[in-house]
Amino acid sequence: MSEHALQVVKDAFPQLIEKFFTMTLPLTALSYALALLIAVIVAMIQYAHVRGFQRLCRVYIWIVRCTPLLVQLYLVYYGLPSAGIYLDAFPTVVLVFGFNEGAYMAESMRAALEAVPSGQMEAGYCVGMSYLSIMFHVILPQAFRTAFPSLFNSLISMVKETSLASTITVAEMFRQAIMINGRVYETLALYSEVALIYLAFCSLLTVLQRLGEKRLSAYGGAR
Repeated sequence: MSEHALQVVKDAFPQLIEKFFTMTLPLTALSYALALLIAVIVAMIQYAHVRGFQRLCRVYIWIVRCTPLLVQLYLVYYGLPSAGIYLDAFPTVVLVFGFNEGAYMAESMRAALEAVPSGQMEAGYCVGMSYLSIMFHVILPQAFRTAFPSLFNSLISMVKETSLASTITVAEMFRQAIMINGRVYETLALYSEVALIYLAFCSLLTVLQRLGEKRLSAYGGAR
């Protein structure tokens, strides 16, 4: 790497880190929170076999899983204005990412709910608990322990997918790298730096995931 490239990497690092913490992480957090909410609701509807709504949930999952995320992003941001619906770039990304990842996470949650023994529900009814009380205090906590690795994988994937937000002008970290590269023309150095930042943060999340799995495993064994 040339001296010029090293200087570019050094000068760009504070700007990239600032965008990572002020845009990339908030974007990830909001999108993931929305995805988790959608996943739980959709999974509970399917678990309860609510007619009509269950079929609607299956259609939603089918459409989202069978179309590319980038196409969904462009469809909402560039397509909806043709129908008179205008959204700013940031909320567009949050909505699209949330609904996209929510479909995948909903399947993980559904499988986790179905893995809970049916006797848990029956036992709850026997002690006078309502359906919602059983779900939130008995079934869902067990399902979350089962789905934890898959849900955490979705979080790691979402951190990386935020780079797609740059395609609709959201000023996150990758967009900042593109703008810097437009001035200095050090493509390999800058994009390698961005890749290393993603690698470092996602590696940290992987460590946290393993610690969380061990703790949940120990908790489950203690019970």
